[in-house]
Amino acid sequence: MAASLDGFIARKDGSVDWLETSDQFVGGDTMDPEFVEAFLKTIDCYVMGSRTYETALRFEAKGLGWSYGGKPTFVLTRRELPRTRDTIEFYSGDLAQFVNGRLRPTFRTIWFVGGGVVSAECLRLGLADEVRYSILPILIGDGIPFFEKLDRDIPLHLAEVKAYGSGMVELRYEVRGLAGR
Repeated sequence: MAASLDGFIARKDGSVDWLETSDQFVGGDTMDPEFVEAFLKTIDCYVMGSRTYETALRFEAKGLGWSYGGKPTFVLTRRELPRTRDTIEFYSGDLAQFVNGRLRPTFRTIWFVGGGVVSAECLRLGLADEVRYSILPILIGDGIPFFEKLDRDIPLHLAEVKAYGSGMVELRYEVRGLAGR
């Protein structure tokens, strides 16, 4: 997920108007379409919270397309939401049971898109192998945090750092303490 430098994934009202920044970092990598396409091919399915799903629907309504292609997308919600394509499935229940009992036997790479509640819950339950944190060059002051109130420390190992020409920095951390899973 992408976040502001001060750790927010959206404004309090859920808006992400700040995602497009105009910074330039001369020494940064370019995010070429071939790299993005190859990376997206490694993802077998997506899991997201309902607010993230609603944000994706708003992007699609603005003509920006559906970011998740034809991959199965599971939306965690207790609310009635519009199902806009056959690849969408809604789920309400025990997240660990859903991931371990239903998704892991079928999908090799499960990508948790967020938001803050889903990200924190995945870490609390030991469901995440890694965290990718893309920091955008902006401070928004207040909003929805990347991780909603974790109840304990989650040890991480920095595995990769990339700086892009847009000023975005991508951090890839491996979650420690998952041996035997």
